[in-house]
This record gives sequence, C-alpha cells and structure tokens, in this order.
Amino acid sequence: MLERYGHGGDWTTAEERYGRPEGGWLDFSANMNPAGPPESVGRIFRDHWREIVRYPDPAVRGLRSKLARTYGISPDSILVGNGAAELIDLTVRGLRPQEALLAQPSFKEYEDALRKEAVPIKPHLLSAEEGYLPGSAAAAEASGLSRDGCVFLGHPNNPTGRLVPRRTMDELRRSAPMLLLDEAFIDFVPQEEDVSLLREAAESERLAVFRSMTKFYAIPGIRLGFMVAHPRRIAELKALQPPWSVNFLAQRIGEAVLDEREYAARTRAWLQEERPWLTDRLSELNINVCPSDVNYLLGELPADGGWTARALQDYLAGRGILLRDASLFPGLTERHFRMAVRLREENERLLRELEQAFAKGAPAHA
Repeated sequence: MLERYGHGGDWTTAEERYGRPEGGWLDFSANMNPAGPPESVGRIFRDHWREIVRYPDPAVRGLRSKLARTYGISPDSILVGNGAAELIDLTVRGLRPQEALLAQPSFKEYEDALRKEAVPIKPHLLSAEEGYLPGSAAAAEASGLSRDGCVFLGHPNNPTGRLVPRRTMDELRRSAPMLLLDEAFIDFVPQEEDVSLLREAAESERLAVFRSMTKFYAIPGIRLGFMVAHPRRIAELKALQPPWSVNFLAQRIGEAVLDEREYAARTRAWLQEERPWLTDRLSELNINVCPSDVNYLLGELPADGGWTARALQDYLAGRGILLRDASLFPGLTERHFRMAVRLREENERLLRELEQAFAKGAPAHA
C-alpha cells in the first residue's frame, strides 16, 4: 500500500508501487503549501552552506528567541525539535502517562508514540453526524482519566481539518489532567492568534502545544517543529532530547521564514478563495466533503459509485496523481480519502481525472 509508513507524501514508495519516476507526481497526499518554500529558504542554502562545517547550536537559541518574540512568550517555554513528530514522541516518553484519551480519526503519530511506551489508549470516536468535532462527551471522558492521564487532540485535527470549538476546548482544559494539543496546521487559519493556545501553554502545567514549521512553509524535508509548555516541563523534556537534534540549516531557515509576512498573507488569502471553490466542485461530483478550516479536505466517495479510496488511489496514481487513502484512520470507511488543496490549475486537473474515473465506473475488484 502507498501509506506503508503511515503518512502521505512518500514518493519513494509510490515509485516502487507504480513504476513512475520519483519526480513525476502531482501530490495531493501530503498537506503542504503548494506555493513552495519562500525565497528566504533558497538564500539560506546559497549563503550559509559552508557553515555546516561546525556543529549547530545545541540549545537552538537564535530560533527560540525569535519564536519567543513572534508569539510573545518566554524562550524557556519553547523546545525546538526535528519536526513536531519528534516532540510528540519525546513528550510521551517524558510524561509516562498511565492512560490516554485519543480522539479519532487523528494523526497516526499520537497512537504510535503512546504504543511505544505501552500506554493504555481510550479511543473517543468522532462521528460524521457531529462533523467530526469533539464535544461535551469527550470532556466527560477526560474528567474520568487518572491523575497521570493525558488527552491527545488535533487543533485543527488531521484528517478532518476541523478546529476544536472554543467551548469544547475550555471544557477539555478544565477536565483533562494533561492536554496535548497538536496545532501543526493552525498557521493556515486567518484568525490564528485568536484560536491558538500557545500563550496559555507557556504558563500552564497541564497543557502542551505542538507546532510544525514544515507544512505552512513547504519544507518537510528539513524537519522542523517546536512545542510550547511550562518552562519546568520544557527543561525536563530537553534533558531527554538527543544533542544536536535540530541541524544548522533548519535553525537558520526557521529564523528566516518567521519574517516572511507577505508570503504568509498571500497563502492565507489564496486558501480562503481556493478551499471553498474546490469543496463546491467536489460536492458537484457527489463527494461528501467535511467542512475544513485548513489546507486539506476529507472526502467520502458516494456509496452507490462502487469506488473505494484504495481503488481510486491506484487509478489516479496511474495518471501521476497521489491521493491519501483515509480508510486507515480509525473511525473512517473504505470510501474516505484525504487530499490537499493545491493551486487552481492542479485542482482542475484532479477534478477532470475524477470525472473521467466516475464516468468509466469502478473496477471490478474495487
């Protein structure tokens, strides 16, 4: 299967499975900014590549200081890592929770990190009827956790793209012994400052927030993320982190992209126009699309069409397009897929291929 390692954007596996050269894909399976990296990223490679002869700063002081100024928090409340996934794994190892409430469907790394430490998982399935949003029932379950329990939640969630409503968030913050909040895609939300809990996490013993810098700035190959928590928690986790976890170029790039305000504004303006347009076009094909707050969409293929997400993925891959089979997410069906919102010309190409696929009908083995 294409999601051999549990993620989208795996071009090497796609090449092995479908026989197309690695660079020949139009990738809707990974949720990156289709504008590509900002110009400052290229300048960092051009102007600073010779500096890799020395070790990177093990304390990541430059980037932590800049993040602190950007978000109005203390540098001591920030830990930078080799992607948000490293920090999620590190936090579970450091917390050693006795049990965890996990809202599903959700990002695979939460469950993986918990299972590595043999943490008992209490799944809380989000329902399509309620828009895949957690509600008071999730808060009630969180209040029943042991004192050393934790709650994992995506905000916005992956693969649904939904922000957690403020009322629910307030209930969870009151009821959860420890709330671990993944804000990897929140940069795409225009009202980011109003919905993010970064500042609250910097002062709370019961809240930690994870952020990615790779999705919004289209630099997943660099691996860069950070987390915000109480300084005491950050110091404990830093002691567990391998030295030089964040390489020199990643640190430099992280500092540079924080100044890319025009790039950020263009991205959010593009998404506000493109996402509803693409949602409407998919709905015209009888695809049920979950309302999204970010740069990806969860779709459900029509029940009477005969197509499964896996069959559609194989069909589109034969035409050079990668789509994420979302049936692997707990709580979703074989007809669910996830796709990034890309540029208009690319979205139009996908829509044409979907129309042709549905006109031909599903293969017999679908």
